[in-house]
Amino acid sequence: MVDIISKKKDPRREDVLAKRLINNNWSTISRLADQISNGGYSKSRQASSQAVNSNKADSRKDEKNASVGSSIHLMGGACKAATPEPVVKISINNRVIVMDARSGKQIQFLGEIRFQNKQKYFSLATKENGFFSPVDEETELSLAALNGVIIESDDIQEAFLAAIKNRLDL
Repeated sequence: MVDIISKKKDPRREDVLAKRLINNNWSTISRLADQISNGGYSKSRQASSQAVNSNKADSRKDEKNASVGSSIHLMGGACKAATPEPVVKISINNRVIVMDARSGKQIQFLGEIRFQNKQKYFSLATKENGFFSPVDEETELSLAALNGVIIESDDIQEAFLAAIKNRLDL
């Protein structure tokens, strides 16, 4: 629902058109909200409607203590996956990361793919390689042998990602 506040008694023509546009496209808007929040938007609306219904049932039982106009807003938490599904990936900007396949969020930054003399190689995120936020010692020990590995083809890149996954026990 959209409330438009104006100094005029009647709504402005632009406001009426905007409200009509939003109301006519509400199914698309809610579908996009669900897509962006991984279903969290619908879960939040469903939970708030259940809470309102339970408040109505409680107020019928005890009319003296009824709460009028209660509003519940669930922020986050509803769409979080119980256990992450880690995947090793090279991002578009050549960052080597471990990410959650379900949410798409980065779990850990491992390093980056760098270029020197037309060769592509892996640079582990360590202070020696010039990173401000290095990986922890355990990860550094596990991946130290892969630091500086030259990646010449897509097949080598796939084997490289599989090696990282195996070394980190993902």
